[in-house]
Amino acid sequence: MPYLPPLIDIIVLFWQTQPAYVVYVAIVLLLLFLLFHYRTRNLRIANQILREKELASKEIARQKEELSLKNRNITDSINYAKRIQMALMPNEKTFSRLFKDSFIYYKPKDIVSGDFYWINKKNDKLFFAVADCTGHGVPGAFMSIIGFELLRNIIFTQKLEEPASILNQLNSDFTAVFHDGGKSGKEMTFRDGMDLGFCVIDKKNSVLEYAGAFMPLYLIRNNTITEIKGDRSSIGLIYEKEKESFSNHRIKLEENDVIYLFSDGYADQFGGEKGKKFKYRRFRYLLLNIHTLPMEKQKELLDQSMAKWMKGCEQVDDILIIGLKPGMTSGGQ
Repeated sequence: MPYLPPLIDIIVLFWQTQPAYVVYVAIVLLLLFLLFHYRTRNLRIANQILREKELASKEIARQKEELSLKNRNITDSINYAKRIQMALMPNEKTFSRLFKDSFIYYKPKDIVSGDFYWINKKNDKLFFAVADCTGHGVPGAFMSIIGFELLRNIIFTQKLEEPASILNQLNSDFTAVFHDGGKSGKEMTFRDGMDLGFCVIDKKNSVLEYAGAFMPLYLIRNNTITEIKGDRSSIGLIYEKEKESFSNHRIKLEENDVIYLFSDGYADQFGGEKGKKFKYRRFRYLLLNIHTLPMEKQKELLDQSMAKWMKGCEQVDDILIIGLKPGMTSGGQ
């Protein structure tokens, strides 16, 4: 009988068995499923974010278009308001017809301005004013329109001719417009008004009368500048109970006199190397250096000087300067 070796039992580990391979495959499939699910979920979230961004972008574009339309409408309205304001103010031709040797340097900060000038003729007297209303832009422009009408009424209806009396009445009328004196049952406060310089030139007697509300007048005679100061009170901020009134200044004119009326915009403009205000000292020095030149040349140099000073700085206020030689008045209408 042939020899048979003894049987040997081979032990196979579980992870090498067929059921283990089935488990491995199942685990791999599960991992692939989770990875696919994770990627799909992230893509869904990313798509949702993109849709929200797209909707937000469309909404922003819609709002931008709406704001652009509103801004265009507002700008068109303000431009039309500028036309109304400029129609109320006398043009430079009217001014030069009454004052042959004169200039108006007018530079609003915004489209419309809180600074305005006013001129009119009555018999042998010429009335003109420079005013600086509280604020600039639309609020200042509204104030200026009120100022136009009040001045016209005071001179041609109430027939006042003395500058101080005109300013006192203007203050009273201005206060009446904005304060109801308690008639509504409430104490109303309106802390706005205007600084104003008012001149009357009597051509027949060669006399200048002036009154100012926080606004001076410069007179240059014999290369010397004299400041005629206005009262330290603004139109609309003096109440009747305070019993204050404006002072009247009377000056006998000479042939080569040059006078300047102006708002504070020029002197208060920031600029220069250190970004400081131009200031009145520098303004007076400039006027003394240019006052003998033709008026149009003076205006040109004032503009050039301010442009150079402002370089790199934004205009902070309306600018208005009127220069004239009262000895060169005209009798034209």
